[in-house]
Amino acid sequence: MQVVYARQPFPQRLTRAIFLAGPTPRSPEVPSWRPQALELLRARGYDGAVFVPEDADGAVRFDYTDQVEWESEGLELADIIVFWIPRDLETLPGFTTNVEWGIWQRSGKCVLGAPADAPKLRYLRHHAERLGVPQGESLAETLDHALTAMGEGVARVGGEREVPLFVWRQPAFQRWYAAQRSAGHRLDGAHLEWHYRTGARRSLFCWALKVNVFIPEEDRHKRSEVILSRGDISAVLAYRPGATLADTKVVLVREFRSNAATVDGYVHELPGGSSPTGEEDTRTVAADELREETGVAIPGARLRAHGERQCMATMLTHQAALFSVELSAEELAVFEAREGQRFGEHDSERTYVEVRTVAEILAKGDVDWTHIGMILSVLSSGQR
Repeated sequence: MQVVYARQPFPQRLTRAIFLAGPTPRSPEVPSWRPQALELLRARGYDGAVFVPEDADGAVRFDYTDQVEWESEGLELADIIVFWIPRDLETLPGFTTNVEWGIWQRSGKCVLGAPADAPKLRYLRHHAERLGVPQGESLAETLDHALTAMGEGVARVGGEREVPLFVWRQPAFQRWYAAQRSAGHRLDGAHLEWHYRTGARRSLFCWALKVNVFIPEEDRHKRSEVILSRGDISAVLAYRPGATLADTKVVLVREFRSNAATVDGYVHELPGGSSPTGEEDTRTVAADELREETGVAIPGARLRAHGERQCMATMLTHQAALFSVELSAEELAVFEAREGQRFGEHDSERTYVEVRTVAEILAKGDVDWTHIGMILSVLSSGQR
């Protein structure tokens, strides 16, 4: 375990890191809780770094600007921020901790702990519960929550250290980063701007990471861009060939999505979606999504794969795996009989089947360019 005390330099290589946030004694007569936290972490075999915003010798030295800057950097580098608040309004009021909690509570990196009888913590606990932040009533329990949430470490160097472990582990991030490294680019910094979790397991659904990338070919840093990502998706083009490309019929689904800017406020797209766990293969996901969103089951073995690509490379890092299936006249009739019916296996998903010709899709203007590209890449390329 590597302990980094206040104003000491941070390691250039990290596998996992904990920041011990909370009230700091301002008098030598008041004992700190952080030495006990270090002993508990050692006893648990923790092998990462611990950032301690106190001096190594326990003395009370406080250069405000240097301290704040060091803490800000440490909080950014930490994979988990442990807020342990043994609040005593006389000796450990922790007012600055309240502000720090407010800044970082949505980071996805926090664990909150406090004795059951600690005063003035109801507001913090309320928001921790609302955000799904793990909570403990003893220092040991709080640290156990932190170690569980953090998981095993992964070696990161330089700017890589600023990517939290829970984002670093995402396949979409690793694929993006592998592509950047392969191109000779270097990640010199990152800041997690936002993330969103969903489901009972509060799985990471999407995130936004501001990155600082050095491009050797241009001898410059690109610091101003945010990359957005979510789980990869699978999409299915189910179609019946017509006399011409324009006459070919395509199965779409209509679904309300809040970001739709169409005339009717719905998206009109190919059936598709993502794995709830991220573990199913893309073909299985494609077949499942087609069934869930249209009510028609087609074996995955019939789906032809057309590869994976980004949907909008200027901002989104996740990819869409595209599959297609040519329908018989009888199968097309089944889809057409379902037009206007509602499908979807969850309350959050309501889909309606639509069958249109390619000419109608191009003329109406409510199918986005990504889906038009997927449709035409299959139907006009001879890869059907």
